[in-house]
Amino acid sequence: MMMRDDIYALPLTQVGSFEFDEQVVRVFPDMIARSVPGYASILSMIEQLAARFVCPGTTVWDLGCSLGAATRLIRRQAPPDCTIHAVDNSAAMIQRLRTILGESSDKGCLVELHEKDLRDVEICNASFVVLNLTLQFLPPDERTRVIENVWRGLLPGGALLLSEKICFDEPNQQQLMTDLHHDFKRAHGYSELEVAQKRTAIENRLIPESLHTHVARLRQAGFTTIAPWFQCFNFVSILAVRSE
Repeated sequence: MMMRDDIYALPLTQVGSFEFDEQVVRVFPDMIARSVPGYASILSMIEQLAARFVCPGTTVWDLGCSLGAATRLIRRQAPPDCTIHAVDNSAAMIQRLRTILGESSDKGCLVELHEKDLRDVEICNASFVVLNLTLQFLPPDERTRVIENVWRGLLPGGALLLSEKICFDEPNQQQLMTDLHHDFKRAHGYSELEVAQKRTAIENRLIPESLHTHVARLRQAGFTTIAPWFQCFNFVSILAVRSE
């Protein structure tokens, strides 16, 4: 049973910085479903892309895997001799994911869990890499190094799925997209207090960049096929493929 996100439902004397701790893990599936417009569509596409790009004998990397929603979908499509590396620096997330996988009756390829900073992993022999709402939590000056690591570790023809919250250069557009995102949260049951307190908590933890910045970074890293395929308000998803 999915537990309802009520972390910010009551007034807090001081709103601390957002952390992926046990409190968040407890309600995470509900939190992300009610906070990220189009999240289900992105997950569906990850499974479809896995069917297209994951090759026998290769690796798949789910960087910032949280509770493994992408990992579990990719596993449905991956050949049995693949290995999925699910990486997250939150001990609570990895512990819970280990339990979820242990309780699952689904069989598939090997899944290796890594409680580790994604900046410290070396991608290799990869046919598919997922950064789903992850890069935005890293300092901006660290993001290029991560994307370059992904590109180096991808086999020719391999793909990266990058999903991010974005910002806009034009102030009126930025305000409109922010307002629409908050309307989405209200429509999914969050109160004004919850919206305000969550925004304060995440303000300095999640630093969005423009779509242009993401595309330019991918191109600089070496990707030649870069296709923004999805946008809902201030959330986008981009498919980038390494040349054959």
